Amino acid sequence: MAHSKSLDRKLGLMGLAATGICSMLGASINVVPFMIHRSVPEIGPFVVPAFVFALLPALLAAFAYSSLASAMPRAGGSYIYASRGLHPYLGFIASFSQWFGLSIVIGVIAYIIVPFLRDVFAALGYEALAGALEIGWLRVLLALSMIWGFVYVNFRGASFYERTVIPLMFFMFGMGLVVIVAGFWFNQEEFMAAKEIEKSVVEYDTFFTWKSFFSAAAVLFSSFIGFDAIAQAGGEAASPARNLPKAILLAIGIVGGYYFLFTMAVYHAVPWQYVLQEALTQDISAPGLFNALLPPWMMVLILTGAAVALMNDLPAMLLSVSRLVFAWANDGIFPKTIAQIHDHYHTPHRALVLSGLLASVGVLGSHFAGDFFLGIDIMVISMMVNFLLMCFTLLFIHKTNPSLKNQLTILKSPLLRRWIGGLGVIVLAVFLLAHTYKDITSNVSFWYFHSTYIYLIVIGIASIYYITQTNRMQKKGIDLAKHFADLPDQ
Repeated sequence: MAHSKSLDRKLGLMGLAATGICSMLGASINVVPFMIHRSVPEIGPFVVPAFVFALLPALLAAFAYSSLASAMPRAGGSYIYASRGLHPYLGFIASFSQWFGLSIVIGVIAYIIVPFLRDVFAALGYEALAGALEIGWLRVLLALSMIWGFVYVNFRGASFYERTVIPLMFFMFGMGLVVIVAGFWFNQEEFMAAKEIEKSVVEYDTFFTWKSFFSAAAVLFSSFIGFDAIAQAGGEAASPARNLPKAILLAIGIVGGYYFLFTMAVYHAVPWQYVLQEALTQDISAPGLFNALLPPWMMVLILTGAAVALMNDLPAMLLSVSRLVFAWANDGIFPKTIAQIHDHYHTPHRALVLSGLLASVGVLGSHFAGDFFLGIDIMVISMMVNFLLMCFTLLFIHKTNPSLKNQLTILKSPLLRRWIGGLGVIVLAVFLLAHTYKDITSNVSFWYFHSTYIYLIVIGIASIYYITQTNRMQKKGIDLAKHFADLPDQ
C-alpha cells in the first residue's frame, strides 16, 4: 500500500467546534456533577458554585491554547506547543500524560455507557434485555465494541467523522434541553412527593470549607478539558490560524453556559441531600434522578440523549489522543511507522489503533477496579499538568522561540500574555495541589488506587523512554535543538 505524506485539512469551524463540544459533554454533565458527592461528600449544596469556579482555570487555559494554536496549527497541538515553545522534554511529558489519561477515560466512558443503555431498555419494558446488560463480561464486550466502532469512524477520515459527530451533537443538545426544562418546571417538594420521601430525610445541612470546595472544583474541572481536542486536530483544520482559536473559544463558551443551566436545573428539582445519599450507595446520573417525575416516554428520550452524549465523547477523544501519537512518531520520538497515513482516507490509522488499545485497557481497569472515578482522577491530574505547561509556554515562548512568538495572532500583546499565562499558572497550580492533596489523603484499599502514584509511575516510564529515544536520535546525527525549534511538516 502506498502512503500519503500529509493529513487532509477538511475540518471546518463547525467540525472543530463539535470536536471540542463532544469531548466536553457526556459523562461531564450527566454523571460527574452528581457523582461528585461520592468523591467529595462534604461539598453539600455547593456543587453549582464549584462548577462555575472550575471554569476559571479552563478559560485561562483556553486562551493559552487559542494563542498558541494561531502560531502552530499542527496535529498533536499540546505536544507541538510545549515542545517548540517551552522544552521538548516537557512537551513530551505533558502530552504523554494527557494521552495516557484521556485514553484511559475513553475506556471509562465506554464502560459507563452500558448502564445508560440498560436503563433505556428497562424504560421500554425490555426487562430481560436490561438484566442481561448487568452481566460483567457482556458489559465489557459492549464497551470494547463501541471503542473500536468509533476507531473505525476516525479511520474513515475527516468528512466521515464530521458527518457522524455534528448530527449527534445537535441531538445531544436537544435531549439535554428536555432535562433543563423539566428541572426548572418541577420543584423539590414535587420530587419528594413523587418519591414518597419524608421532608426530615433531606433536612440535614453541611458547612462550607475551602478544602472541600477546591477538591470538588478540581474534579469538576475535568468537565471542561475537552476543548484541547480541537488543538490536537490542528493538522486537519481548514484555515487553521483562524478556525482553531475560534473553535476553542466557541466550544468552551457554549459548553460553560450549557453546564450551568443543566446542573442548576437538576438541583432545582432534586435535593442535594438525596443526590448525596444515592451517590454514596450506587452509580447515579441526571436522567436517573428524574424517573419519578417524568412519564416513561420522556424518560426514554432523556436516557437515550444521555447515552448519545456519552457516545459523543468517544470519536472526538479518539481523534485527540491519536493525533498526539502521530505527532510523536512524526517527530521521531515514537517509531516512524506509527506516523504512516492511510493512502485513501488520509488518517493516521496506526496511531488510532494504538490509542484504541490503551482505551481498551481503560475498560478493563474500570471493570476490575469497580470505581470509575480512578480513571477520571488520572485524567484530571494529567490535564492539569498539561494546561499548566501550556500557560508556562505562553509566558516564555518569546524567549524560547522568538520566531514562533512573532506568528501569534491571538494575545499578541506581551503584557496580555503575561497576565493570562501568569494567572493561569497560579490558578492551575492551586487546583493541582488541591487535587493531589485530596487524592493522597483519601482512604483507599490499595496504593494503586491513588491516581497521583499511577501518574508518577507513568511519568517515570515516559521520561526513561524519552531519554532513550533522544539519545538514539543524537547518535544518528540529528541536531535536537534545531529539530525541535521548527514546526513539523504534516
